Amino acid sequence: MRSVKELGTYAVNTWCPGCGNFGILTAVKKALVELEQDHGLDLSKTVMVSGIGCHAKIVDYVRCNSFYSLHGRVPPPMTGIKLANPELTVIGHAGDGDAYGEGVAHLVFAAKRNLDATMIIHDNRVYGLTTGQFTPTSPGGFPGRSTPAGSPEDPINPIKLALTAGATFVARGYAAKVDQLKELIIRGVTHSGFSFIEVLQPCYTFFNTYDYYNKKVEEIGEEHDPTNMTMAMELAGKWNYDDSGSAIATGIFFQVSKPTYEERLLKGRRPAGSATGDVVGLVKEMI
Repeated sequence: MRSVKELGTYAVNTWCPGCGNFGILTAVKKALVELEQDHGLDLSKTVMVSGIGCHAKIVDYVRCNSFYSLHGRVPPPMTGIKLANPELTVIGHAGDGDAYGEGVAHLVFAAKRNLDATMIIHDNRVYGLTTGQFTPTSPGGFPGRSTPAGSPEDPINPIKLALTAGATFVARGYAAKVDQLKELIIRGVTHSGFSFIEVLQPCYTFFNTYDYYNKKVEEIGEEHDPTNMTMAMELAGKWNYDDSGSAIATGIFFQVSKPTYEERLLKGRRPAGSATGDVVGLVKEMI
């Protein structure tokens, strides 16, 4: 069995000192080690997919199969990988800019279909790689490089978006709470269906939210019923990615069991392992 250290690579880490991505990286490595040891995860059959942005570098820093996609287009290759070989474990990484901006339709349809994959959103609420423009989750009035007088837009609520779209596992973590985030990733990967994990990830350079989150973040209590959509929506609405006085809930908002996209479409077939090798023909037959 591998250790966290053995999951590292030769790539030089180029994230800014203090970046919240370091916490996510540590949580991912710890989760993979535990998944391998306790849940039988085969790392040779695990694929991480990333988009474009600071978050995307995470696939360079983990010794695991990986695929770089285009900006906003993480869900399409995740879908293709799972449909070609449903035996693979697929974990996607995206930023709030690509996932909730130009890539939002792809995210919605992956959730709607209940693709059996895990989507981890590195949400720093700013375009960090391009030095500080506002994103769909930046608070109203955000004075970024593209909005020096303050953003005139209110932020979207990704948790409500994921719930409405049909994700069967919806959670929120915080990059500075590594152990809780590790557990959420494990729960998401072992869940059968689309697992959406929103991660509050401070950008130390362009939007340092550590102090704010440290004061506001609270774990969801045992009184919450994660199978209750009404309760999940109510809890998601208590904080809307703004500067309200509400506590910021972290943990599992919602989790239910439903047939996955692969189960409904493939019906037990495996295109990548078909006897004829005619993947295109098999897919045509399925649809």
